[in-house]
Order: sequence, then C-alpha cells, then structure tokens
Amino acid sequence: MAGNSLNPPVARRKGIIAFKFLITFVLVLSVSVIAVTQYFQSISYLLRPLWDTPPRPFIRIPHYYAPNISMQQLCQLHGWGTLSSPRRVFDAVLFSNELDILEIRYRELFPYVDRFVVLESNATFTGIPKALSFFENLNRFAFASSKIVYDMLAIGDLDPDSRRMPFLVEAGHRRALNALLKRSGIAVGDVLIMADADEIPNPETLQLLKWCDGIPPIMHLELKNYMYSFEFPVDHDSWRATAHLFTERTKYRHSRQTNLMLADAGWHCSFCFREIKEFAFKMKAYSHADRVRQESFLNPDRIQRVICNGENLFDMLPEEYTFRDLFKKMGPIPKSASAVHLPSYLIKNADNFRFLLPGGCLRSR
Repeated sequence: MAGNSLNPPVARRKGIIAFKFLITFVLVLSVSVIAVTQYFQSISYLLRPLWDTPPRPFIRIPHYYAPNISMQQLCQLHGWGTLSSPRRVFDAVLFSNELDILEIRYRELFPYVDRFVVLESNATFTGIPKALSFFENLNRFAFASSKIVYDMLAIGDLDPDSRRMPFLVEAGHRRALNALLKRSGIAVGDVLIMADADEIPNPETLQLLKWCDGIPPIMHLELKNYMYSFEFPVDHDSWRATAHLFTERTKYRHSRQTNLMLADAGWHCSFCFREIKEFAFKMKAYSHADRVRQESFLNPDRIQRVICNGENLFDMLPEEYTFRDLFKKMGPIPKSASAVHLPSYLIKNADNFRFLLPGGCLRSR
C-alpha cells in the first residue's frame, strides 16, 4: 500500500543526506589521521602531563662558596671533613665536534683536573661519517697535552635506517670509553667526572671534589641550562653529569644513578656552536635525529632566525610533566643580558667567543 512505502523524493533526499554525511565523515577522518600522523610528536608532548609520570625528585645538596674562604671551612659548611692531600680528578667525555666548548671546558678545569680522557669516533651515533675533529686540532689543546688521554673509535659501515641505531651505537661508544679509562691510570678513590663535552662543572665544584672528605660516592651535578649561547638561560634542570669516587665497578653512564645532586655545580650550553653548519650537523647526527621531520629544518636562514629568537630548532613543545611547566616554557626563551658567573676563560676571551655572549647571536656560514 502507498502508506507502507516511502515517497520516492523523500527517499532520494535521505539517500543524498546519508551520502553527504558519509563523505563528510571520511574527509574528517582523513584529515584527523593526517593531522595525528604529522603532529603526533607535538600532540604527545602537549598531553605528556596526562600519560607520563615525572621521575622522583633529587635530594639537592646545598652548595656553599664565597671568595677568600679556606677549603677547610667550605668542606665544613657542606658537612664534610678535609683531606690532607687532594684527590686526583679524571674528566671523561665522548667528543663529537664541540671544539669551542671543549676548549672552554679544558681551559676552565685545567688547574683542577689530573687527566682529561677523551674519545671520538669517525662516525656519529646515527652512522654519518665525520672528521676526527679533536685529533685534527690537537694544536689547539697543546696547553693540556700532558694531561690528555685520547683514543679514536673506528666505526664500520652503519645502516642509518637500522632500528639498532643510534642508541646501541652510543652504548658502544660508552663501552670503549670504559676501556680507555682503564688505560688512563685511574685508581680506586679518584674522582671521575662523567659528562658530555658541553656539560661543564665549575671550578668551585672541582675543588670540593678534590679536597673534601666524606663526599657521597656518586653525585649528580646540577648545571644551569643554556641553549645556543649564554644569552638564553633555560632552567636548572640539567642533571646528567655525575661525579664518582671511582671503584672497580664504576662504568661510564649518562643516566640517573643516584638521588643525590650537588646544587649549582656548573653550566650546560647545548647547541652552542660558532657556525651554522655545526648546528645542522648535530641536528642530523645525534641520538634524537628523528626530530628533523622536514628538510626545511636544516635551512641555514631558518637556523639563524631560530638562534636569534631563542626558538626551538625542531619546532617541538617543551618536555614537561605538568601543564604549569609546559605553558610556562612555551614560546621563545627569554634573553638575558647577564654575563656574570660564567666560565672565567670565556669572559677573558670574550672577543673570540662573542657568539656565546649576550648580543652575539649571529653565526658565520
């Protein structure tokens, strides 16, 4: 009967509406999939406070210092005794291409370090062949030649697309550095600084480690975090550098090893290079090279703009565990006009290292 069937025009309209809805749904779904695929990392970082748990907080050891105070008094302020003779200090780093920062590090720490242990390889963690920058610039470090223990790790052909890269290659570097430490003459009871080249302990920290009796066997070093130069202070959250009282079981690591951390122990200047090409090289070479999601990230003009504005080289959101910290750090890093409490060698040679100081953001090509 006519009452039991739909009017053909009505049925046609409903069919058109259903088709339009289906097309809209498919378009929305496609756009959503593309957006999630392209911006997954940003979405993940934005929602990190919801899915990730912050690490347990460090127990921060107060750091006392003032000029013209004896080591005995400084050790006492920290609750430690004083040694009758200083410990030896060994400074161990894996080196890539940070020649300027390494020179500042060695000049700053030379009076306090007994051996500088440095390992470099002919390829990056991501398998990119590289020059032996340290070996080719030995004359630049001639002032410390009597204290330097150097070796080169030869890396064979590596597959940049392998899932075994790059963190397993990095682990191989650290094993090689352990072997080099054994050949350096380090002994039980010596202090071993484990840090990247751009994580620089300050002289005050080294003096405590040399002279104070009763220091913890392992301490992380709280370093003031800078990006691109000392014009862009980020925070005090750099903690991976460590100081160890060496034992036969001590192994080179760059991860959390204890709950103790010495406050205000130095500087971490990340991506603090003199030339634009050095920025591009590190972006492709280090363990997080997957963050280079677009070839345009490596454009020299873009890199220069990012450096001068204090922006993020990878267009990433801050890695934070609370929305409060996330929103506080979003956007460019505020510039600082202060060049106080920086490495003394840097200030004494400001003309040569102008690019690391306030107002020196322009880099050579």
